[in-house]
Parts: sequence; structure tokens; C-alpha cells
Amino acid sequence: MGRLKTLEQWLAWQENLHSQEIDLGLERIQKVYRSLFPTGVDFKVITVAGTNGKGSTIAFIDSIYQQTNTKVARFTSPHILQYNERFCINGVQVSNAQICTAFEQIEQARDDTSLTYFEFSTLAALIIFTNEKVAIAVLEIGLGGRLDSVNVVDSDVGVITNIDIDHTDYLGTTRELIGREKAGIMRGNIPCVCADLSPPNSVIQYAEKIGALLTFIDTPYSGAISLQGEHQKTNAALAIAAVNQLQSVFTVKQNQLARGIENAKLFARFQIKIINGKTLVLDVAHNPAAVQVLADVLNTDKQPTIAIFSALNDKNIEAMINTIAPLIDEWLLVPLKVSRAIAMQDLSEKFSLSSKIKVYKDVSSAIYQALNTKQAQRIVIFGSFHIVGDALKVLE
Repeated sequence: MGRLKTLEQWLAWQENLHSQEIDLGLERIQKVYRSLFPTGVDFKVITVAGTNGKGSTIAFIDSIYQQTNTKVARFTSPHILQYNERFCINGVQVSNAQICTAFEQIEQARDDTSLTYFEFSTLAALIIFTNEKVAIAVLEIGLGGRLDSVNVVDSDVGVITNIDIDHTDYLGTTRELIGREKAGIMRGNIPCVCADLSPPNSVIQYAEKIGALLTFIDTPYSGAISLQGEHQKTNAALAIAAVNQLQSVFTVKQNQLARGIENAKLFARFQIKIINGKTLVLDVAHNPAAVQVLADVLNTDKQPTIAIFSALNDKNIEAMINTIAPLIDEWLLVPLKVSRAIAMQDLSEKFSLSSKIKVYKDVSSAIYQALNTKQAQRIVIFGSFHIVGDALKVLE
């Protein structure tokens, strides 16, 4: 490999380095992690797994620590507009230069170990957060838990938001199997907080087997909250429970907790833009459970609604459509420019004959059409991180 200069060059190269886009397992990353961090990382770690609500819970935890003088980092995925979104310190995205420096360190430590794109980003996060001397990092599990590259780090607190059916090709087709994968982030004698009120037995059994300190959060937060939707009260309560587990290390006062919850912001989760008097709702809901939550929020204010929609091929697309279909008057379908995208012909066939659907060549023409449809007051853009990213690029 010649010298890679720019972030774009690095990312293009990483996309083709490993044979598979998703290749779960810790053997590869463990080798490189041990070489980079022989004694582990020297900041506290909160690891967040779950089917939905990870982004919100992390946003709450991050915002709470930002009210204190604790230097906090967060690592999330995927990004929506630019790669740097994955790494934030005290709420600020890190620079291209910081990321490229981390990639160079990984490249020196990697030797002949092949790493995926996501494994590179995980290790980059740990290097950047170490270089910046953060006190605590909140790390999002990308997929599952047990074999996800973020699980290479032993956390000080584990968080499991909820367990639903998603990524069945990788995690299994039942909540019991998926639960066992998420439970893999737990460690013996380390606290783990979970907001799933009917957790699969596999989670409880694994906690007992390894002696993890597992507790369940069953009372929603009752204070002021900025993020939309009833479910956010549960995510807020979960975030506070996680922060409380570390009170002996980082003291957080009651008013800082409240301010953190109230000030939390999250990009592309029921994000609203008003254009030409119409309400545009952008939401990265990309599995049936997340779409149900989106439908619940839309349902509190019934009005004529157009959906701009697309999804990845490995999702339960029929269930996503059926969950929200009663609230949608017309569907505008657009192709995604990624390898796992569904073909428009296949997507069209997933709709019932009574649905009004039209296929557009791209998001831009679908948005233009929706904005010029007189009767629709609300436009909801959802189904994938990719469609929301494409839409935000058009709208900005």
C-alpha cells in the first residue's frame, strides 16, 4: 500500500481491504487491540447494545457528562453525512487529521491481519480517545454484541436498550438467540442495566452464569425531555441508571442529570424541518420495532402524509411497511446507492395492491415531487440511514 493521504483515500482503501463488509468475530481485532493497548484502555467505558434506542441513550449519557467537567467521548455508527460523526469529544466531531493519524497507527500495528471497515473505525476511536485523554467513552455496539468489534474492550458499565428481531442473517431469528448475542457485552462482577421489560431468558441466564450485576429499568423518566416520543422517557431513565453506576468515579449532581436529559440532541431521529409550510420528518427507523415507534409519534397528530422510503435488502421490509401503512397516503420509493440496497422492482412488490406507490430515480426528485403535492402536509423520510443521509444532503 502506498502512502494514503486523505480521509477519503483511507476509507476507500478500507472498504476493499477485507473480503466481507460484515464479518463478525473478535480474533482479528483482538490481535491488533492487544498490540496497541497491551494493558487495555485507560479511560472508563460504557458499552451500549440493543436493537433500538442505542443512539438516543448514548445522546443522553453524553449530554449528561457534558454538564460536568468530565471529558466525555462517544463512538457511534453508522454516520449519516460524514464519517467524522462517529467520533465526538465533548460533543464536537474530531478532525480528519486526528482520524488519519489513528489509521496510520492501526496500519503499523496491523501487520498482516485483515480488518473490516468497522474494525478500523473501532480501533481509531480508541486511539483518538486515548490521545485526547478522555475520562470516559460511550461506545455503541454496531451489530449484536458478543462478536461485535466494540466488545474487544472490557466495559465498566454495560447497557442493553431492548431486544427485538433485526439482523437475523447474523444474529439468529428468535429473541432468545438475539438476546444471547447482546448479553455478550456483559462481564463478571460488572454492572449492566437493561430496559427490556420482557427480556429473553438467555440474557438472565448468561448474567447468572458469569456473575454480571444485571438490573432492569422499569420506571420511565418523568422530567423535561427534548427528544420526541414516549419511548425516549425509558431511554432517558436507562441513561441515568448507567451514569449512576459510575457515581463513585464521576460525581454527577441531580440538576446536571436533568439538564443533560433536557439538552440532549439527536440527528435524524424524528428530526423536523419545515419547508414551504410542509413538515418534513427525517427518521433513520430501519427495522419493524423502530418503525412502530415512528408510527406511534406520527399517530399523535394525524394528517395527510407522504412517505419517501427505501431499505436494505436484509431487513424485514414487509413488516416495516405494514406497521406504518395506515398512516401513509402515498409512497415515493427511491433506490439506494449501496451494495445491500433492495432493487426497486422487489421493493414495489412488497406493497399491497391498494397502496399508492411511485418509483423515483433519486431522493432529490422524490422530495421535489412531495413538496409540490398540495394535499400532503407532512412528508416522512425513513427506512435506512442511507436514505436519510441522501435526503439531508439534498435539503442542506
